[in-house]
Amino acid sequence: MSFSHQPEVVTLGCRLNIAESAAIRQMAGRGQVVVNGCGVTNQAVKDTRVAIRRLRRAHPHAELIVTGCASEMDHDSFAAMPEVDRIIGNAAKLLPATWGARPNAPRAVPQTRAFVGVQNGCDHHCTFCAIPQGRGRNRADPVADVIPRVAALADNGQREVVLSGVDLASYDDRGARLGTLVERLLRDVPGLDRLRLSSLDPAAIDDHLLALLTQEPRVMPHVHLSVQAGDDLILKRMRRRHARADVLRLIERLKAGRDG
Repeated sequence: MSFSHQPEVVTLGCRLNIAESAAIRQMAGRGQVVVNGCGVTNQAVKDTRVAIRRLRRAHPHAELIVTGCASEMDHDSFAAMPEVDRIIGNAAKLLPATWGARPNAPRAVPQTRAFVGVQNGCDHHCTFCAIPQGRGRNRADPVADVIPRVAALADNGQREVVLSGVDLASYDDRGARLGTLVERLLRDVPGLDRLRLSSLDPAAIDDHLLALLTQEPRVMPHVHLSVQAGDDLILKRMRRRHARADVLRLIERLKAGRDG
């Protein structure tokens, strides 16, 4: 049986999921609907299930595919849902062969922002955090691979790119940290007007990155700090790598750098 409608992708969770869904949308075929779910909280898992049931009602004859952290962490439970036809793991969801697509699938018309995933996984194992289970160890896309991806977006008329990752500030391509990646993109993609960074762990923002955030006009003056809590006891129990005072000092340095 064939279907005429274009693929639909529903995204829950982080900015990295948004970036991955944009790629999936280019690779998924007609008659497929995809839920790229989130498992970071119980509510996120519940929302993923709600999205699956809603999509099945809206597309009763489509192939309904589920991917993302919720199904990664509880594969059997999601596979048992009668609405679900197929589960795709996080490791396979960006491979063209998974979807039967060609590697050079056409890009969508530029939107206000394009989300580009450059980092995945996390090594920190904060208390109760499910990310290492859903995403695995920290790993970075090579700088040499990220530059042409962003350049292609800029050449296609995209004015702003948001670099995304599970633990973006811990980006490390064989010693090249996030600041190096940002610096190379600014140098090698002159057609990119604006570069924005998604959530950053305050404990991993080094002086190089801070200088770029505060001094480079093409780097947007937007910093979303993954603080989690403002109480030192709670932060310690969460096994976070910063204290309240560390975050306040960082905020003051960011403000002073832009004001100067």
